[in-house]
Amino acid sequence: TFDKDGKVEWELEGKALLKGETDGSSYPSGGMRATHTAGGYTVIDPTSPIFLRGDTVFVPTIFVSFYGDALDEKTPLMRAQKAVSTQATRLLKLLGYGVDKVGPNIGLEQEFFLVPRKDYYRRPDLQLTGRTIMGKNAPRGQEMCDHYMAAINPVALECMQEIQHECFMLGIPLRTRHREVAPNQYEFAPFFGTAVTQIDQNLMVMQICDEVAARHGLACLPQEKPFKDINGSGKHNNISLGTNTGVNLLNPAQLAKASGSHEIFPVLMAGIVRAIDLHGDLMRMAIASPGNDFRLGACEAPPAIISTYLGETMTAYLDEFRKSKAGKEYAPAVKTVDLGLDEIAPFTMPAEDRNRTSPFPYGGHRFEFRAVGSSQNVSLVNTVLCTIWADSFGHLADQIEAGGKPAEVAAAALDQHWKVIFNGNNYDEANQEALTKAGVWRIDSGVDSLQRLSDPKNVDLFSRHGVLNEKECKARTAVLLDHYSGTVEMEALCMVDMIKQHVIPAVVNAEVEGPHLSGLQAAAAKVEAGLSKMHGAADEYSKATAARELRLETMEAARDVCDKAEGDVPEDLWTLATYKELLFLDSHQGADAISD
Repeated sequence: TFDKDGKVEWELEGKALLKGETDGSSYPSGGMRATHTAGGYTVIDPTSPIFLRGDTVFVPTIFVSFYGDALDEKTPLMRAQKAVSTQATRLLKLLGYGVDKVGPNIGLEQEFFLVPRKDYYRRPDLQLTGRTIMGKNAPRGQEMCDHYMAAINPVALECMQEIQHECFMLGIPLRTRHREVAPNQYEFAPFFGTAVTQIDQNLMVMQICDEVAARHGLACLPQEKPFKDINGSGKHNNISLGTNTGVNLLNPAQLAKASGSHEIFPVLMAGIVRAIDLHGDLMRMAIASPGNDFRLGACEAPPAIISTYLGETMTAYLDEFRKSKAGKEYAPAVKTVDLGLDEIAPFTMPAEDRNRTSPFPYGGHRFEFRAVGSSQNVSLVNTVLCTIWADSFGHLADQIEAGGKPAEVAAAALDQHWKVIFNGNNYDEANQEALTKAGVWRIDSGVDSLQRLSDPKNVDLFSRHGVLNEKECKARTAVLLDHYSGTVEMEALCMVDMIKQHVIPAVVNAEVEGPHLSGLQAAAAKVEAGLSKMHGAADEYSKATAARELRLETMEAARDVCDKAEGDVPEDLWTLATYKELLFLDSHQGADAISD
């Protein structure tokens, strides 16, 4: 504003932080907004902290249209949190344990790659799409299994330390840093916290990783599968349910102590098992990011079959409960290990092993959604989990209110949905076939899984719990399909450019056209034909289906042609950064790894 003398007066009124208006049509909205109906409105989310970064105040908000339709990821998440709180507190009250509120607490394990930035600039595909759409494997990959436990590369370590410092200045404690399975792959993990806050903070972590990496001569790659034939990256979504008094409902000992009952925990677990079995399609939909096309089921992430691992001890406990219909104390087994060394006393460890092949294992006091992709905003993931749990808790409460005995109601749910519990190796093809025959949700195509969001079963589910209405479900389906198609279109256009501007000239300069030139020209033409098929599709689903075929069949075949050509071109004539140059900071560290 200006004073009476025309001088500028700076002011910040509190109400400016509470509500704002912006253009709602410049975001993907699935038809809910248009240029002539463009109003979008932000309202502060008081459950997530405001923070200051540089000269900017960041205010977490929800974002809705003029008509109140959710244009964001946060509004449905908060609605789903309300739904699970309503139904969980209702069920707990019927079980003799009164609490005022229940909410999800999550911890997100963020995986990513760090590569030399000077070589990143020599990869149009990495710059524009986040993954390499061609590239011959280096002589070394992860064959020796020697990356996970190795010391962090000094260049990467300095970068990660600065990322942790930047995050800590915003109140984000990244308590864990370590290497991951693949070369140049790393991970951060924070403390557990409320779902909304953790998701807001994770989005900032990804942004800070990108910005800080550049200052260290590195590029951060959060995409799920930036390199072929080595492990991709995930964002494991660890989730539990907590009461407003700090009790973890998935911790049987803590719950029993607070409530005085051993019957509540198996009832809650019965509800969760039911939810996974009935709504595994929605769980699969929630992880259908474009990058997961290449990651799921590749011995690095669980397959697209949504079962749950409970472990033998927990499975036996619930099996006894469903047969006896009587709750008892859950005593997790432990075993003692004696190494026969005078210097190291015998010690105990859990009797349950870890099952890294399960998409949704119970890890003792929490579930871990392992199939989530590293680049994802996990709001939708947690919206789905909260909604399907709310639905099952409500279903059990309805039956108890109708006169059913809690243990009998829960036992019946376990009997009906027991097939979704699987403690074996999910990578084994025979096991996958058995789970499929048993009727466990399996949707191999990410595109097909996206369609499930607007299936009548799921529209009804979200509508009944006030999370998403039919219009919002259909709009989100369109947005997700468009996102998939758009991703593939960028990759395909990039591949055509790289073949014509890099690969073919390199082959000509190396004078090895004979075995490669016609194949490269044909490959580029087939990719262009696939793009034309996409552009001629009748609707979003048809376009995304054509895009998936282009990506997983046509482009993979074209990649083989390019990679064979790379193997025959001398290194000094190949203009694209190679896997050897991108993936091995250990052998390229120091000044050579940092661009001027």
